[in-house]
Amino acid sequence: MTTPASVPARATVLVFLDPAFENGRVADSSKPQLMATDQGATRGDGVFESLLVVGGRPRKLQAHLTRLAGSARALELDIPAEDAWRRAIETAVSEYRGRAATAVGAAGDGAGGADEVVVKLLASRGVEGAATPTCWVQASPPPEAGRRQRETGIDVILLDRGYDSEVGERAPWLLLGAKTLSYAVNMAALRYAHHQGADDVIFTSADGRVLEGPTSTVLLAHLETSDDGAGGVRTVRRLITPQLDSGILPGTSQGALFTAAKAAGWELGYGPLVPADLYDADAVWLISSIRLLAPVNHIDGKEIGTPELRRQLTAELNELFATIE
Repeated sequence: MTTPASVPARATVLVFLDPAFENGRVADSSKPQLMATDQGATRGDGVFESLLVVGGRPRKLQAHLTRLAGSARALELDIPAEDAWRRAIETAVSEYRGRAATAVGAAGDGAGGADEVVVKLLASRGVEGAATPTCWVQASPPPEAGRRQRETGIDVILLDRGYDSEVGERAPWLLLGAKTLSYAVNMAALRYAHHQGADDVIFTSADGRVLEGPTSTVLLAHLETSDDGAGGVRTVRRLITPQLDSGILPGTSQGALFTAAKAAGWELGYGPLVPADLYDADAVWLISSIRLLAPVNHIDGKEIGTPELRRQLTAELNELFATIE
């Protein structure tokens, strides 16, 4: 059972994983809910996942739960089992959509639905000295900037992350393959990009390898045509992403899209990639669970491919991505 929360209809919904509430405890998001001594707040000591719910159905839920568990293991953090997260997610989404439906009815004009909902799964090490983590699910509207960037594309700059591409293996305590709450560096990189007039960042390693974005995975594509030997033309579509062992977070969206692209006849590849590979690509994207597929228009001021080819390849991949559940 859940407890009611008297908060505004379109406010963020919070559901805490609480042993006393089988399906999660709904909390008032307009009031403080975390202890000031929670280590998620004081140290960024915790893990999280962000996923998109479309039409009431979470996308790639199992992939996100699996990655959450992997991140928790890397931090030696004991979090609830998958079933508890699934129940809390269902409660959060149901609560959010119910409030959205009420808001639509009050508006009387059919506006303001909840076709897309951003759901975050968060687990901190808990209050100082506590034996159990603090875990909760958050449901909120998607950011408008993400929708816009899917359609118009983004300008990106390359930034040196300061590590070589093998540091993840030498120094696992850096947690480069885990999705942790310690996002200050990533947010600083995005602010720096905005100050330079760019929308986003692609990190590179100290040894010149392409890595990832602060909140996304890098993809690039090549479209090649050749004689098929029978008087016709053969078109090869190739989709490439950086090597997963180079200290980057495995992308759930990238993995799902690769599966769909392979079934559709695309050739797939994993780096190593260098900046020249990005500049020479017919199209580059930053892909993530919330913003989805954002085409890159320029990198460090250099146009990637042509507008026509970017639109064509983006449309093809969007069609594949729409089939992912």
